[in-house]
Amino acid sequence: MSDLEAPLRPKRKKVWVDYFVKFRWIIVIFVVLPISCTMYFLTYLGDVRSESKSFKRRQKEHDENVKKVVKRLKQRNPSKDGLVCTARKPYIAVGMRNVDYKRARHFEVDLSEFRNVLDIDRERMIARVEPLVNMGQISRVTVPMNLSLEVVAELDDLTVGGLINGYGIEGSSHLYGLFSDTVVAYEIVLADGRVVRATKDNEYSDLFYAIPWSQGTLGLLVSAEIRLIPVKEYMKVTYQPVIGNLKDLAQAYIDSFAPRDGDPEKIPDFVETMIYTPTEGVCMTGKYASKEEAKKKGNVINQVGWWFKPWFYQHAQKALEKGEFVEYIPTRDYYHRHTRCLYWEGKLILPFADQWWFRWTLGWLMPPKVSLLKATQGESIRNYYHEMHVIQDMLVPLYKVGEALEFAHREMEVCF
Repeated sequence: MSDLEAPLRPKRKKVWVDYFVKFRWIIVIFVVLPISCTMYFLTYLGDVRSESKSFKRRQKEHDENVKKVVKRLKQRNPSKDGLVCTARKPYIAVGMRNVDYKRARHFEVDLSEFRNVLDIDRERMIARVEPLVNMGQISRVTVPMNLSLEVVAELDDLTVGGLINGYGIEGSSHLYGLFSDTVVAYEIVLADGRVVRATKDNEYSDLFYAIPWSQGTLGLLVSAEIRLIPVKEYMKVTYQPVIGNLKDLAQAYIDSFAPRDGDPEKIPDFVETMIYTPTEGVCMTGKYASKEEAKKKGNVINQVGWWFKPWFYQHAQKALEKGEFVEYIPTRDYYHRHTRCLYWEGKLILPFADQWWFRWTLGWLMPPKVSLLKATQGESIRNYYHEMHVIQDMLVPLYKVGEALEFAHREMEVCF
């Protein structure tokens, strides 16, 4: 057997850490979920308080916080203090990678106050927000105004700064690009304390194009101006089952982006495909719909955001049994359809959390905060996940999706 055909790792015997992972749900239920719920509630109260302030008040506080950052940077001695780094703890990041660089010598700058929606400009169709504003916070502000960011990541806790400095992609990216492609200006504090506004056509245009995917290495992001679009109250979602090999599933996904007849009116606002086995998947397309359309006789409205509702990926899987179907989901519920279950991760963390009895009794506590999950896992469990678990986003050309699926299934030992 050649090296390429050999398994990536031999079969391993269970060790004590396997049992810690198996029974981790005890800590999650009795520690993580109650604290998470309390944190979500306190954060919500803080957001409401911030939103009640006038634009001038929020802008004044923002300017004062920027001055604190500049003052802090002026205190840095480059020869002694190391590289500039945010003071945010590594476990707070939603991503699963080890943030080991923060263990080295570095100069910390506190950005924890930068979590406010500064302004919603209806005339320019621009939202000006600070980097720690998350997707749940901004959709709560914009959707009641029938507005939305062009690209809204599904999980509530994903922040603007993370989606810019990392990369953000969503079901509407076939229309608008990556999250960073929807930004028109960045406010950046450079390492020497200068505050600059970078756009694609001003003197800092090189910085504007370099910030996305830079992982915060080029400066400290303190605000961003992001394009808005008008939206309607509901999303009309069509679930279409697909049966075949991985290439067939990939082709169905590709076909869902645009109609074969070329009619632009049929291009969906959102596209998503979930694969359940190497031969089964469900393609979903979404089109914005008005309240009047959604409430017409015979239409089905599914408020997937309620805590007792089946998890979205399990609900979509029903199409494999019942065939194609259509329903209307409130727009904000649709945006954050994977939040409660953290995609498939909720099932791995709490094996019984998708059961009806848990959803009705304790489902309102979901989801656990990823930061708390990481903070309570310990070094051994963290290393276990890095060795035995795959959470990986991949950007590939559309025509390569089939090959990418086959590669992931073959080389990464993905078990659908």
